[in-house]
Amino acid sequence: YKLLLLSLFMKQVTDAKLDRYFDLTSRALKKVKIKNVKLDSEVIAKDFLDMAKRYFSDAKYFRDKDDYVNALAALAYAHAWLDAGARIGVFDVDHDSELFTVD
Repeated sequence: YKLLLLSLFMKQVTDAKLDRYFDLTSRALKKVKIKNVKLDSEVIAKDFLDMAKRYFSDAKYFRDKDDYVNALAALAYAHAWLDAGARIGVFDVDHDSELFTVD
């Protein structure tokens, strides 16, 4: 049963969709420049958490529309915001290296 679901899911991840995400991320990686700025960690934490919640909500919306590919992508973005916040230290995740890329 799980293999059937995985097979159906994989058929929805087209080369075109994958190419689009590779292109998007490739262009973003090339554009990023490191800035030297003073930041308020509380403002960052609130912003990161807000973004994670928004993507999580988007994931629910996509799932309800049977758009599992975009639901999974939105979940990945949501978790990435949480993981980034944990990684830079604006979220206290109690050293949970199972859920976050910390320690």
